[in-house]
Parts: sequence; C-alpha cells; structure tokens
Amino acid sequence: MARRLIASGSFEPEQSAAMISAYDAACTVLRLTDIDDPLTELIATAIVEVASTGERDPILLAGKALVALGLREPPG
Repeated sequence: MARRLIASGSFEPEQSAAMISAYDAACTVLRLTDIDDPLTELIATAIVEVASTGERDPILLAGKALVALGLREPPG
C-alpha cells in the first residue's frame, strides 16, 4: 500500500524510484518488515512530502522523512 502511495504521485520516474529506495531504506532502518504496519504508510507520506520540496537523494529523503516523523534526531 505504501509503495502504491509513492508510485501514484505525479513525480518523474527517476524521482519515484528514489522515493521507493528511500522508503525501503527507512523501513530497513526501523526494522519494519510488516508492510501492513500503519507506520509504513506514515513513512511513505512523509517521503512524498519531503520529495515535494525537490529533494532527490534517497538517503536524504529517508533521513528527512524520519526526522519529520520524530523518529530520528536532526543531523548536526
């Protein structure tokens, strides 16, 4: 469901691929393996929001999404 949320957006194919990579990375960091976990949808939504600002790097997308959700401390 979360992957569909990302794929259904109005993003270029390259950005969608970066967002899916970011989603996978965020789920790995949080050790989420259950795709039905409600947190996965929150992560996908946060990644879409961060990507809307123009960010394209999957690692930065994942990190900023986790920070936005309060699941990680901001860098620095």
